[in-house]
Amino acid sequence: MRVGMPDVVAFAGHRVHVCRAREAGTLLNWLGRDLRGQVVLDVAGGDGYWAAQARRRGARAVSLDLARGKMLRGARLRDAPALIEGDALRLPMRDSSVDKVLSICAIEHFDDGPASLREMARVLRPGGELVMSADCLSRREEWPELFAAHARRYHVKRTYTHESLGALLAGFGLEVREHSYQFRSRSAERAYLTISAHGGRVGFNAAAPLIPFIAAGDARHPNTRGSIVLLRARKTG
Repeated sequence: MRVGMPDVVAFAGHRVHVCRAREAGTLLNWLGRDLRGQVVLDVAGGDGYWAAQARRRGARAVSLDLARGKMLRGARLRDAPALIEGDALRLPMRDSSVDKVLSICAIEHFDDGPASLREMARVLRPGGELVMSADCLSRREEWPELFAAHARRYHVKRTYTHESLGALLAGFGLEVREHSYQFRSRSAERAYLTISAHGGRVGFNAAAPLIPFIAAGDARHPNTRGSIVLLRARKTG
């Protein structure tokens, strides 16, 4: 099938990005290669690009967001998922109706992050999995001005670690199975904040050639801190 311009633009926006391609790629790998017959919900999925990748793996994919403009663009994607305009704090799904939930660096922007996690847990079936990422920025106190600029630009309300997310999820009946940090070293964290504060989206796109160097650096540092935390959890019972 021929790839159209909406797919090219979406690819450039989502894949040509110093952190998003590796971040979302890891979460998709955690979801699994074969998703046939499974309902996958992407919470705050924007234009639905990453939910579309789940659909390509056979999932009945749904992307939920409040940004109607993004969803109108996403509807033109070749493998567009179902696109629902809705609030992450009040998911319009029945209890235990979703096999897997995906959420990519969204929770830090919510007014009530724990409430969104409670909703994700509610709609997951027993044994279902949540794969998600969030801003951590573990050394943000070292560069308060950079962090403040990042938080203003991207409306960051709160940051999370795998421990803080794990504690919240445990209260909602989810058990953490795996976690990973990206931009683990001090220099990588500072680079991330500098790009965000001074370059924004264009800076993240322009820095895409650094992806293999950052990945190699992460492999040399402990998986205990970094700019972004990724987490995989399963609903018990």
